[in-house]
Amino acid sequence: MLVVETIAKIRRAFFVQGKPIKAICRELKLSRKVVRKVIRSGATEFRYERGTQPLPKIGPLKDELDRLLSVNADKAARERLTLIRIFEELRGRGYEGSYDAVRRYARRWTETRGQATAAAYVPLSFAPGEAYQFDWSHEVVLLNGVTVMVKVAHVRLCHSRMLFVRA
Repeated sequence: MLVVETIAKIRRAFFVQGKPIKAICRELKLSRKVVRKVIRSGATEFRYERGTQPLPKIGPLKDELDRLLSVNADKAARERLTLIRIFEELRGRGYEGSYDAVRRYARRWTETRGQATAAAYVPLSFAPGEAYQFDWSHEVVLLNGVTVMVKVAHVRLCHSRMLFVRA
């Protein structure tokens, strides 16, 4: 893979110093195809990005894995299976792929499920005087040159969001 530094050397040698492609290839120990590609494109960095990840091994057991993940997600945190346990259960059912593939699939599955549940939002509305939130705090206050610990009551009205503080 070419790094930005090598690309800069190729472009500088060709455009600034006027060296031929063959000389650049000899100096940097690169093929002519690579040097031509860098010169013709204006890119400063080349990356390979796969559009979609194929799932050849998970494919036949995808429905089973989805079922295991959904059942597992509905359980309490202490009762949930780890991904390694889910992987071992799939192995018992004939899965021949790697643990990494299961882990990547489970992460994507969790992300898509999280996006669906994040959209569920119920706005709260209260009538005046219907509800409030209350809390205590301990504050250090300077009174007449003496630092004193004061207990403070905080009341927030839910309808107007008005805050009342009383020491």
